[in-house]
Amino acid sequence: MGKANQTAVTEYVLLGLHEHRNLEVVLFALCLGIYFMNVLGNALLIGLNILDPRLHSPMYFFLSNLSLIDICGTSSFVPFMLFTFLGGQRTISFPGCALQMYLTLALGSTECLLLAVMAYDRYVAICQPLRYPELMSKQVCVRMAVLSWGTGFANSLLQSILTWSLPFCGHNVINHFFCEILAVLKLACGDISLSALFLIVATAVLSLAPLLLICLSYMFILAAILRVPSATGRRKAFSTCSAHLTVVVVFYGSISFMYFKPKKAKGPDLEKIIALFYGVVTPSLNPIIYSLRNTEVKAAATALLEGDLLSRKMSHFACCPPTPSGRMS
Repeated sequence: MGKANQTAVTEYVLLGLHEHRNLEVVLFALCLGIYFMNVLGNALLIGLNILDPRLHSPMYFFLSNLSLIDICGTSSFVPFMLFTFLGGQRTISFPGCALQMYLTLALGSTECLLLAVMAYDRYVAICQPLRYPELMSKQVCVRMAVLSWGTGFANSLLQSILTWSLPFCGHNVINHFFCEILAVLKLACGDISLSALFLIVATAVLSLAPLLLICLSYMFILAAILRVPSATGRRKAFSTCSAHLTVVVVFYGSISFMYFKPKKAKGPDLEKIIALFYGVVTPSLNPIIYSLRNTEVKAAATALLEGDLLSRKMSHFACCPPTPSGRMS
């Protein structure tokens, strides 16, 4: 028994939907299209933020961070998953599995924190507009972004250390599309109570606490909007945060359905499909939501398509040296 407990696992097998080959072929086509849409859409948002001076503000700075998370998060597991859908090798090395789990957990935690920071930005913009330049200065925004990324990656490092220090007794078949932490923990043959406790605490702190802050921010925002005398003013104020609110609903709605669905709806294959929707589809919706619900993004995209944006940027670099500014750059 002692030798069994010390059996080293050098690679893992990702089952995916191996019993439904026809479904995997369909999922390959769907996920490939959605993945390209995700990468291109989010990369476009980042590019527009860099090129268009109208988007050099805290809201779009955080949106660029969110887009980067969506690109990196899906790229950490989707390419390998697509390879397995085509009938490729389903085994992944231990370092590859560890890195996959680390990145997906880190980027997911960071996204929760960034969504809360973006809600705070909207709160300051609507409820304390006169103090907005002070409270959301470039230095403050950079610090909040760095804190969000650092906290998310530090949490993932701690969770990874606790998970991979468990004995696995040679078990290496993961019933999932990728090395998701809950699927990995199911393979452990030792006491996982400490890892489970830390995972619950981390989920409460990095997922539920940001959600609470988001809800509080929008309570104050709603109260401020209702005090605006004109209907036009109320619509204009709400339009500045409607895209972010939609992203929050989609993000937390997917998480809630994945982890709090009815017991009758539970099943290993259904759980994997829901996780696939959360991991692949949800990130691709952010560029669509912000493009459809934001006039500044629409204007920047139109200028890029017409060639005006690049020509203005080139002439700016050629004629005008950078000058200090209170806006984000």
